[in-house]
Amino acid sequence: MTKLTKLLVLALAVVALLAAGCAGDDDGDAFKIGVVTDTGKVDDKSFNQSAWEGAQQAAAALGVEADYIETEEAKDYENNIGLFVEDGANVIITVGFGLGDATIAAAQANPDIFFIGVDQFQGEALPNLAGLIFPEDQSGFLAGALAGMLTETNIVGAVLGTDLVPPVVAFKEGWEHGARYTNSAVETISTYHPGGLDVAFGDPDWGAATARQALDQGADIIFGAGGATGNGALIEIASQEGAYCVGVDTDQWNTVPEAQPCLVTSAMKLITPGVADLIAQAESGDFAGGNYLGEVGLAPFHDFDDIVTDDMRATLDDVLAGLNAGEIDTGWPLG
Repeated sequence: MTKLTKLLVLALAVVALLAAGCAGDDDGDAFKIGVVTDTGKVDDKSFNQSAWEGAQQAAAALGVEADYIETEEAKDYENNIGLFVEDGANVIITVGFGLGDATIAAAQANPDIFFIGVDQFQGEALPNLAGLIFPEDQSGFLAGALAGMLTETNIVGAVLGTDLVPPVVAFKEGWEHGARYTNSAVETISTYHPGGLDVAFGDPDWGAATARQALDQGADIIFGAGGATGNGALIEIASQEGAYCVGVDTDQWNTVPEAQPCLVTSAMKLITPGVADLIAQAESGDFAGGNYLGEVGLAPFHDFDDIVTDDMRATLDDVLAGLNAGEIDTGWPLG
């Protein structure tokens, strides 16, 4: 090899190293988004999935990537958050009430990282932690009001995740009070999963069996509010001719197509846009700690549009107006 050739090879090697170093700097400076799910899994077609879709939506808008860690057991909350801290995440979304304490501790220990706690009410505001919360009682009330008008047996049911999670209780109380608001003769059958946070939202077999029990007791419209557990209920109800079901968190017509034969609507928490908006605020420097109130509403009626009469729609409009004005008691908070 001539001296000139050696010099050219050396020069090319230096250029390659410099390019690699620049690329490394770009990767290091990239805005990183991490999602830690609760034990219901990222593809639960409900709660965790909605948060993950919000992270993906924000990542696409910002031209960056998002990643997630699925929590297997509640004892892993702190460690899973820590993995994203070590990876240099700029914003970490933790999904569910159960991760609340671990999220607060991580936010206190890492003031330069933004945290979004979905369904995590913040008693004391931290500048780098936003709790994305929703008036689940209002969403449940609207769905219950529709159920009270649709039921022919005057019996409505609910298959629910654990009562250890306040938003689940809020959904249940709103559902029952809404049904009685439009139908004073209605009876309610509501059942919480008996297990803890590790299992309550990931038990579709229990959800199906519990929905079947409610159907056998005369319920003809049932609310499934409990991640994969609730999805099991919806799919079971879909096998019962003449029965209606109501989904939760997102428009489950799209996420649980097996439930379409019974799915008249879903009691939605607009988690996806809430997460996406808070990530955008974190990236732009407009992030504010404390509580961030997301929006709720009913999903479209899809194939059941014809059975929801004009009078029913007018009643739902009046109910929504009353809820917004604070004139209707949803039964939540308890006591």
